[in-house]
Amino acid sequence: MHVQLQGIIPPLVTPFAADETVDEAAFRETVRFMLEKEVHGICIGGSTGEGHTLSTAELARCIEIATEEVAGRIPVVAGIIANSTRDAVEKAKAVEAFDVAALQITPVHYVFKPDDDATYRHFERLTAETKTPIIIYNVVPWNYLSPSLLVRIMKGLPGVIGVKQSAGDLKLMADLLISVPEGKLVFSAVDALLYPSFAIGAHGTIAANPAAIPGVCVTLWNAVKEGNNEKARTIHEAMLRFWNTISADNLPANVKYVLSKQGVDAGIPRMPMPKTTPEQAREIDGALKAVLEFDETGRKAKAA
Repeated sequence: MHVQLQGIIPPLVTPFAADETVDEAAFRETVRFMLEKEVHGICIGGSTGEGHTLSTAELARCIEIATEEVAGRIPVVAGIIANSTRDAVEKAKAVEAFDVAALQITPVHYVFKPDDDATYRHFERLTAETKTPIIIYNVVPWNYLSPSLLVRIMKGLPGVIGVKQSAGDLKLMADLLISVPEGKLVFSAVDALLYPSFAIGAHGTIAANPAAIPGVCVTLWNAVKEGNNEKARTIHEAMLRFWNTISADNLPANVKYVLSKQGVDAGIPRMPMPKTTPEQAREIDGALKAVLEFDETGRKAKAA
């Protein structure tokens, strides 16, 4: 699928059963929920999806299920979190058989940090060995790629079509947006600041908030596109309060909890990630009820 990626692209959770296998029925339900929320795409195997725990076979199967459910209606992005070029290539080739619009690939994330030239060669080989466009998932704190390196990669490698900018520094996002090569994409994963990210020109978002409250994020995106900044700021404030309740080291578990409150069976996290604690749940519930008031999509969710 060769499409223009933009807008709200939730990185889906991966529902796990009690034996920690992928619950395929629950995963299909999650995909259908996102379609009902009128999202503009979905991403499989990202951080929110605990992609670092997925085997190549599990990732490929999840992509297969997602593309079956989507049936071409919206683009599917495949997340690849790998610690070597070889492993990243293996996963990329494993999903090429399916209707995937792009690959979201991290720099390596173990303790040994490659220099800029080695990082460039990493993505150079990936573009040489797969025909699927690549989005760099700039998320690893100790291997965070600078705007200048990202621009260098995007200029030199046509197969790299953009970057998903994480962390909380909106200045780095702004620097990237004013220097990004023409035709390349910048997605925001600055969950606390999606509204200003959209306002300064981000092409969309692939982040945890959209995975948890996709309908609200679609409403926010539409408000910004319509120039309704008063409405967008009001949504932003509610989203920020909500984000402050789910942002934790067990974020994927909290996203699963939030989905369960909206009637979606999202399964449990894989060990050693803990489930949402009762204390977290109490904080989340109030903020969730408030933020869901801004869900204007077809199936309006109400916190249970």
